[in-house]
Amino acid sequence: MNKFKESILNLVTDTSTNLPPDVRRAIARTMETEPGETRAAFALNTIATNIDMACDSTGAICQDTGMPSFYIHTPVGANQIEMKKQILEAVSEATARGLLRPNSVDSLTGKNSGNNLGAGTPVIHWEQWERDNEIEVRLILKGGGCENKNIQYSLPAQLDHLGKAGRTMDGIRKCILHAVWQAQGHGCAVGALGVCVGGDRTSSFDFAKQQLFRKLDDVNTVPELAELESYVMENANNLNIGTMGFGGKTTLIGCKIGVQNRLPASFFVSVAYNCWAFRRQGIVLDAKTGAIKQWLYKDDSPVIRMAREKEIPLTGKEIKLRTPVTEEQIRSLKVGDVVLVSGKLFTGRDALHAYLSQHDSPVDLRGQMIYHCGPVMLQENGQWKVKAAGPTTSSREEPYQADIIKKFGIRAVIGKGGMGAQTLAALKEHGAVYLNAIGGAAQFYAECIKNVDGVNLMEFGIPEAMWHLAVENFPAIVTMDSHGNSLHAQVEQASAEELSKFAEAVF
Repeated sequence: MNKFKESILNLVTDTSTNLPPDVRRAIARTMETEPGETRAAFALNTIATNIDMACDSTGAICQDTGMPSFYIHTPVGANQIEMKKQILEAVSEATARGLLRPNSVDSLTGKNSGNNLGAGTPVIHWEQWERDNEIEVRLILKGGGCENKNIQYSLPAQLDHLGKAGRTMDGIRKCILHAVWQAQGHGCAVGALGVCVGGDRTSSFDFAKQQLFRKLDDVNTVPELAELESYVMENANNLNIGTMGFGGKTTLIGCKIGVQNRLPASFFVSVAYNCWAFRRQGIVLDAKTGAIKQWLYKDDSPVIRMAREKEIPLTGKEIKLRTPVTEEQIRSLKVGDVVLVSGKLFTGRDALHAYLSQHDSPVDLRGQMIYHCGPVMLQENGQWKVKAAGPTTSSREEPYQADIIKKFGIRAVIGKGGMGAQTLAALKEHGAVYLNAIGGAAQFYAECIKNVDGVNLMEFGIPEAMWHLAVENFPAIVTMDSHGNSLHAQVEQASAEELSKFAEAVF
């Protein structure tokens, strides 16, 4: 097994940096549905450019490389103890190379291990099979933003806008449509669903995640489930949630449903939501050497170049802002405006917002912008370099954001997925805006960062530290302005009205 660690490192590298052909084809089809200068088209062009950049540079597609989850089949008698040791070494090395962001955090102390190793990290599922000469390893990297939009239903249930969902195929249908609706832009649509009908609370969620290992263009072997998958794919897109929740014609690129037996008293429908950065890959290894014999999600077709142009086409209507910005500049912006930010951005996620709510800021934030981002950072020749830097889901900061805007005189917040009523009110009162960057576009935004000028609060770990970033022409869309308007609230309300049209029984 002298090649096993090398093979696992190759698997992690490819999974983090290179989307499989079936996912590329699905996103390419989505791009054909959103022509012109719509917000969804802008988002998809950014996504496409980012996919190409990640592949070309062997960089992480999205800075949130999630919780590495391995599903492994081994021959009887395989040394799983030694294999686990080499998997941990490969994960640690991949983190040191910037292919994985250090994501393993002690739940009690909040300390980041720095190498993606710790209690329960990475996740490894073992199963024996009867093949005596092959090992199969599948890996999925599912980020926290889409992981937070996983949802489990216990039937019968009463669902918002859909009414009663019973223990029937029609009840299952309602649960899946509701799962798409509740994700909105927080899970980085366009997305894919893995669904488990049945099981217990824990096995149901795990089996739902396993459905994401199916190829997007396969057909379910269970006729009833094949019919339901087709129905969901056709009708979920009629909700008009669209890419990043901006509104649009395509919200879902995949729906895969599995079924397990259940207890008489329990009927769970579990949904694993996955973002457009659908990072899963698999390999078949020689059981004696550990060398790769086959890749499971690659084919002989040429790699699809995703972007229509080398750079995102601009319209000339973009508004240029340089930090620090004035209240007058901010008040002139409205929902739908595309801005190009230059100057300085300060990153801040969960730990920083909690800190700022109780302490002074390490730097003067008046007129500045906070970027909800946990970047992948590496030190090269004593200097910090940004390896990946897309936005994180902003809704987690809702309990803090309004107070922090008021306390520090912040003029803009950059993130993804939008924020709630409390933040919207603060934007209006204090003259600030929310700017939506494109979720997952970690290589694209890293290219906009020209220098790392400093860092504070490194004790929180690399993703949660306050990085001082010098940026140039960093693009984002105004989705919450200083006049009380929120695109996110508009899309959520409109999609709820569309969802209610599916309340009547179909199956």
